[in-house]
Amino acid sequence: MRTPLRVSLAGGGSDYPAWVKDHGGSVLSTTIDKYVYTTCRYLPPFFDHRSRIVWSEIELVKSVPEIHHPLARECLRFLGTREGVEIHYDGDLPARSGLGSSSAFTVGLLHALHGLNGKMPSKKQLALDAIYVEQERVRACVGFQDSVNAAYGGLNRIDFRSGEDFSVAPVVLPPGVEADLQRHLMLFYTGEARDASEVAQDQVRLTPLREAELTAMQEMVPLAVEKLACGDMVGFGELLHESWKLKKSLSPKITTSAADLIYARALAAGAIGGKITGAGGGGFFLLFVPPERQEEVRTALTGFLEVPFAFETDGSRIIYYAQDGDHGRPAYQTEPWATACGSGMN
Repeated sequence: MRTPLRVSLAGGGSDYPAWVKDHGGSVLSTTIDKYVYTTCRYLPPFFDHRSRIVWSEIELVKSVPEIHHPLARECLRFLGTREGVEIHYDGDLPARSGLGSSSAFTVGLLHALHGLNGKMPSKKQLALDAIYVEQERVRACVGFQDSVNAAYGGLNRIDFRSGEDFSVAPVVLPPGVEADLQRHLMLFYTGEARDASEVAQDQVRLTPLREAELTAMQEMVPLAVEKLACGDMVGFGELLHESWKLKKSLSPKITTSAADLIYARALAAGAIGGKITGAGGGGFFLLFVPPERQEEVRTALTGFLEVPFAFETDGSRIIYYAQDGDHGRPAYQTEPWATACGSGMN
């Protein structure tokens, strides 16, 4: 199972339940070609343990309630999985870095578990199931957009009326504009992992005091789509800059001294705009830089890891599937098997 990570371009923060229930919400975001990989199978009954869950820990358990990882445990409970299973996780980029890895894992695991049951859910059902598991069963403080992004894939405007009532509108750009947008984006790792829920909880706590800021951020989404539709790269970059200034005002925990240093150096070297990805507090910094100034920005940010990326359009995707009795032979196979045993799942 391969499920993409995402970067949010506008409206992030307006997709939390505390805001959506009274005001609705809008985001502009895209999935990227960096992924969470999940493999899942029924575990043969030859072991002392009934299930094996491999992430940054290796869990050998006799029952689902013993599983430490809350998302894995609640996905299994939600779908009523009674058989013993083996689940492996790996990711292209670090977890807890603002790219939606937790929701990507949840969507991917639910997709895999549905597959084990012989079902192929729709993208909307995957998103709804993941939102329910994260927000109702795990009680995680997360927005709605990450699950939707992971399930659907692509560059989209997503409008929320509630967690169960949302619309996904692919942003179709004129020829050459999407490639031009990608050429302007740079992604740097701050080196700081963080607990997104702690940052998000502080933002949610302050939501009643930040109505003007959140309204302005939400209203930037159609403006951002309009700028892109017109191919106005400079205008889009400037909008990203204004959005970051507003986002920082939502909570003092959203930015860090390292992130502020990255942004100040990048602006001085030629960046037009940028933002910390996700809730904030660390992780990755997305920068909007004219291609002719990018080498200057790289020089200014020497010591920070740049991660090249491209947009992707598939969303969560099964890349290997085998029914019981196939003796390891795939029922269908669209890409080479991606093995996944590893670290960092959150």
